[in-house]
Amino acid sequence: MEITHIEHIGIAVRSLETAIPFYENVLGLKCYNVEEVVDQKVKTAFFKVGQTKIELLESTDPEGAIGKFIETRGEGIHHIAYATDGVQAALDDVAEKGVRLVDKAPRKGAEGLNIAFLHPKSTFGVLTELCEDPAKK
Repeated sequence: MEITHIEHIGIAVRSLETAIPFYENVLGLKCYNVEEVVDQKVKTAFFKVGQTKIELLESTDPEGAIGKFIETRGEGIHHIAYATDGVQAALDDVAEKGVRLVDKAPRKGAEGLNIAFLHPKSTFGVLTELCEDPAKK
């Protein structure tokens, strides 16, 4: 597996409406995309910081992953995402090395990326996401 860069850092928030102004008015970043990922029960907002993005995640369902995360841990960093040129090959590679997977195959994520998660019990407590942009293949 070859990681090319940190794709984004995912931050769970209770409300995009409340959080976006902090990132824009205090940090001086510009929200360039807001979208809902229905099957993940989340609404996202993106900001660019150099090559890396910040992804704010608001739950659309208290039973979704972000809703449960906020309920148990509160707002804060949810995951770190790394860009790779082949998510399935990366999953196969890390599984072969004994890493526990959340996803055995890539699925569609925000911004049209193919994504898959590694279980935090195998990644020192950090939910790790692997991403690839199918448009760049």
